[in-house]
This record gives sequence, structure tokens and C-alpha cells, in this order.
Amino acid sequence: MRTVAARSGALDTSDTPQGPLASRSLLDLIGNTPLVEIRKARDGVAPGVRLYAKLEGFNPGGSVKDRPAKKMIEAGIAAGALVRGKTILDSTSGNTGIGLAMVGAALGFPVKLVMPENVSTERKRVVAAFGAEMVFSDPMEGSDGAIRLCRQILAEDPERYFKPDQYNNAANPLAHYEGTGPEIWRQTDGRVTHLVAGIGTSGTIMGTGRFLKEQNPAIQVIAAEPEDSFHGLEGLKHMASSIVPGIYHERELDQKLGIATDDAYAMVYRLGREEGLLVGQSCGAAHLAALTIARTLTAGTIVVIFPDFGDRYLSTNLWLGWQKLP
Repeated sequence: MRTVAARSGALDTSDTPQGPLASRSLLDLIGNTPLVEIRKARDGVAPGVRLYAKLEGFNPGGSVKDRPAKKMIEAGIAAGALVRGKTILDSTSGNTGIGLAMVGAALGFPVKLVMPENVSTERKRVVAAFGAEMVFSDPMEGSDGAIRLCRQILAEDPERYFKPDQYNNAANPLAHYEGTGPEIWRQTDGRVTHLVAGIGTSGTIMGTGRFLKEQNPAIQVIAAEPEDSFHGLEGLKHMASSIVPGIYHERELDQKLGIATDDAYAMVYRLGREEGLLVGQSCGAAHLAALTIARTLTAGTIVVIFPDFGDRYLSTNLWLGWQKLP
């Protein structure tokens, strides 16, 4: 930091820079997201149970999906599968697409994304701001429809594209095994007893849970999913009625809980009003699952993954028609 010399008025440039040094790359800012304790939206939870949310919206692209986006692209470059002249292509319900678009822009690769047409307007605009091309699939087919259309596009011109394939790429859970899991272990000083997360690609819960169980096999890993196939929980999969990701291994879960859309929405509103956390619907679902587990305990430390913030859902059914309570 430069200061003005008291006598001469000349600039003194000898001071050591204060505060954190600037990052050389946007990619260095991905990860190391904070935990915050949930203190009010915890009805019926014993005082001896600590409940923490990991706020993945603090990633530069605004979600947990920045982590696998970075890892999958880096792995593609290292393997020689992604080279100059190729376009990054993948299907997404939104957040991974934003992560891929951001990382692609930072590294100078064009990006093409297949998304259900009904993903939020905010997500579409963010993807466009990063310069990525968008192709829209049938909104009634959800993420599975995007997967099928993406496969078709790739088959028509396979030499043109590098497809990270987030649903089957081992680099997806590896990003969380190397990042999210160790962060939670450090942030809780090894006291974490339960991990709760929603399942979409399943990379977050697979990789994070795998690392935490290696540190302490007694840690419980609990997944939240929509309670049925027709739901409004954007980004989450009802596994029994979906194309199951290759990286998903249900045997690694200790429990899986179905969450109703309306209940998840109601929890989103509570988290905003009571905790000051504006989050998305998948966060509401994950928190409900965490509360279900927490109410069965007398002591423990539960960490629930909040994948993003809620500003990218303000034009969706989550908020449309909602009226503020008196």
C-alpha cells in the first residue's frame, strides 16, 4: 500500500502490501466457501445439535458447480481431450452451465450448453453474459431431456466438441473429494457428524461424503431428493424416475429423504426472513432433510450444503405469486 511521506510529500512505496494478495486467476477463487450456523430455522432441534450451512453461493460463478466445472475442464486439458479449436459441450439444468461458461471464458474456450427451456431467466442471462451458446430442450423432459439432446448434438459432430459429461465424469466428485470435503473437515475441526446435500448429478454428495467417511467412518451421509418425479426443485433429481448418473452410488449413502416442493419453498422463505439467507429451492430441500435428521439427535454437528443463492430464481415459480405475510 502506498503512503504519503510526512516531510517530503513523496510517495513511499516501501510498505509491505496489507491484506490478502490478489489472485492471479479467477479459477483460484473457486472453493474455500464459508460455513454459517443456522440459529433460528431449527424448530424442534436439541440445543446440543449444531447445524451449519456451507454457502456455495460465494463461489465466483455463484454456485457449488464452479468446483466440478473447473476440475473437469482442467482434466480435459491435461488428458489432451480439450485443445484449441474445440468447443466445450454439456447438458445442464443451469448451475454447471454457468460454471462451464465462466471457466471456458477465463481460459478462452467457446462453450455450448443444452438446457431445459424452463430454466430461470436469470440463469440464461448469466450464461449469455459469459458468451456461451445455448440450446434449449423440451421443458417437460427436465434434465433428462437435455442429456438426450446433448448426446444427439455430440453424435452429429464428435470431433468438434469436448463433452465434460458431468453425470459420468469422475472429476466431478473428485472436485469435492479434494475441496469441499477437506474444507468441511477443517472448518468443523473434525467435529462434523452428518453431511446433508441434495442430489442432481450427485457429484457433491459422493465426493464430499467419500472424503469425510475416510476421516471418520461414523459420519452419516444423507441425500435430499424430490419426493416424486413431478416437482419444482430445479437442479435436483428424483433418482427412481431419472437417468441415473454414472457417478452416483447409492450404497455410499446412509439415508435418502424425499422432500415436497411446497415444503422446500416454504423453507426458502423462512431462511430469508429468519436467517437473512436468500437461497434457492434446492437449499430449502436440503435444509428440511437436515432438520429431519437433527430432530432425532441430542448432540452432533450437521453440515448441509447450500448450493447457491436465491437471486437467480427470482423470476421462477419459487417467487412468482408469492405474497409477503403480514
